[in-house]
Amino acid sequence: MKVEELAKKVSQAKKSIGLMSTQRKNEALRSIADAIDKNRKNILKGNRIDVDLSRKNEMPESIIDRLLLNDKRIDAMMDSIKRIIDLDDPIGKIDNGWTLPNGLRIMKVRVPIGAIGMIYEGRPNVTVDSAILCLKSGNSVLLKGSASAQNSNVALVKAIKSGLKVADFSQNAVELIEDTSHKAVEEMIKMRTYLDLVIPRGGKSLIDFVVQNATVPTLETGAGNCHIFVDESADLNMALRIIENAKVQRPGTCNAAEKVLIHQKVAEIFLPMLYDRLKALNVEMRGCDEALRIIPSMKKASQEDWSTEYLDLILGIKIVKDANEAMDHISRYGTKHSESIITNNYENALKFTSEIDAAAVYVNASTRFTDGGEFGFGAEIGISTQKLHARGPIGLSELTSYKYVIHGEGQIRS
Repeated sequence: MKVEELAKKVSQAKKSIGLMSTQRKNEALRSIADAIDKNRKNILKGNRIDVDLSRKNEMPESIIDRLLLNDKRIDAMMDSIKRIIDLDDPIGKIDNGWTLPNGLRIMKVRVPIGAIGMIYEGRPNVTVDSAILCLKSGNSVLLKGSASAQNSNVALVKAIKSGLKVADFSQNAVELIEDTSHKAVEEMIKMRTYLDLVIPRGGKSLIDFVVQNATVPTLETGAGNCHIFVDESADLNMALRIIENAKVQRPGTCNAAEKVLIHQKVAEIFLPMLYDRLKALNVEMRGCDEALRIIPSMKKASQEDWSTEYLDLILGIKIVKDANEAMDHISRYGTKHSESIITNNYENALKFTSEIDAAAVYVNASTRFTDGGEFGFGAEIGISTQKLHARGPIGLSELTSYKYVIHGEGQIRS
């Protein structure tokens, strides 16, 4: 089916979904969870095809990990759906209300955005997260996944649609563009007649292309060149644990740490500890000149390294003279995603959280927590690194807008 035809179907479905009761939306989500469970054999079969093709094409294992589905990850999808069901429905929520001196009663009320276009790479779990978050928040969604996850996405959307059918819910509420060409993306992001918002989620090149070429309003989810700064007062053992988690647990995610900045006063002690720990975990470290003086066997970092999101077991290391230099470096090379300071100095922690411009700023914690599920949102459709209209994990509330409802008793303006 052509992109325009699919966009039109999604647009036509948005009105009925926007008026659905919370009970009806939750029934649809339960039905989707059941359908995914019943169809897991077909879903895993499609995913195996995608993974095998990716390995044949010699994609990095960190990227394949993002693509891979298994029973545990399908169970996690179902758990995510159950969490979304348990969350409050934002639609119809009154954010504020007041009465004017002339007697007009004004309410600011949450409403759906409408028909949302979701463009994403790799991770098939995004297919499910996008569908359930959009449906619960009263939106319809047009999905455009990447070629690498095509068989997985087709199987998942087939299951989602069968769940909607059982629940007697509009199956056009969730549509998938199966055309994997670049041309399909170009068409989708110009469907202003039918789509109310486009959300790109993936690598920098995809996001930049959508932001620069879309005529549909865009909610930008950014790449994650995330930093951890080890201050001179840091608990060094804590810093080791946090950096290991942030780099190694799932290196192919946007909230994984890509750079570590180390205060010069603790570098002689801490860098050898960090190097030995991460080298044992197959992490390649690339350092500045001062880092190479301490660890001569380390690979030298190029200028390009400081702005690179590796999404792999690679970590950039820079020695800085103080917190100000660390923050200047983050300001220059960061992507406004997630940044962390490891410190026992309250003033430095306050300065870091006040001055760092990012969606999530941590003190003594791993950047891996920047996630809708971890934040208590149930799931996320992406991590917004812009400031309008949402920032950070995009959950139910972030997929809504608002309108003003005004009640009067015959008032006219003089």
